[in-house]
Amino acid sequence: MSSNPLNNIRLILVEPAGSLNVGSIARIMKNMGLTRLVLVNPQCDHTSEEAFRMSVHARDVLTSATVVPTLLTALEGVNRAIATTARPRSIPTELESPRVALPWLLSDNLQTALIFGPEDRGLSNLELNYAHRYLYIPSNPDYPSLNLAQAVAICVYELYQLSLSSRVQSDMDSSDLASLEILEGYYQHLESVLLKIGYLQPHTANARMEKLRRLFNKALLTKEEITSLRGILRQIDWDQQQKSN
Repeated sequence: MSSNPLNNIRLILVEPAGSLNVGSIARIMKNMGLTRLVLVNPQCDHTSEEAFRMSVHARDVLTSATVVPTLLTALEGVNRAIATTARPRSIPTELESPRVALPWLLSDNLQTALIFGPEDRGLSNLELNYAHRYLYIPSNPDYPSLNLAQAVAICVYELYQLSLSSRVQSDMDSSDLASLEILEGYYQHLESVLLKIGYLQPHTANARMEKLRRLFNKALLTKEEITSLRGILRQIDWDQQQKSN
């Protein structure tokens, strides 16, 4: 891992629609020492002339950006993720300000991510399910809407200031903490088993699983703990198969 915790942070944009916005985001990232830009199914050309023009001297951030088809792919290897949102979810969720939430992403030995949604809709509930914590930017209630590039600028400024003040987490080795794709495999297995035993019903499964995801995400489970939990699920699967024979 890098000795600079900012190098361990992925800034993920889900389906960005504007090249100008992406170029502006690349510029502010470089201003504040972040370099890892990930674009999920972008709806614009991040290497267009207008994007390069807005990036000024951050062309390298754009050309080195990773483009992936899904948010889950963007989160491969990530141990901690914060999603940005300005709207309530279907279940009660604690929304934290940048100054409260963002120190959690600064770590010498963990891979972390900050996720932003599309300009026109923000992140969906399904996309928010992949995050451990949720961030909102307090603003004037008479005009609370922020442009995507403005929201990114506020957050990366806070991250840079936090890195200067040495508020860096010294956490467990990243090889111990379950990554988000390992958690996702567990959630798919859990949902399948809970449907089989009747704890979940198809028409309410998504809402119930959202609550369970939030519960397990807050626990910051290790790989060993996930292995134990999946062992329980496999035993339930085996028991169900024996009863059906």
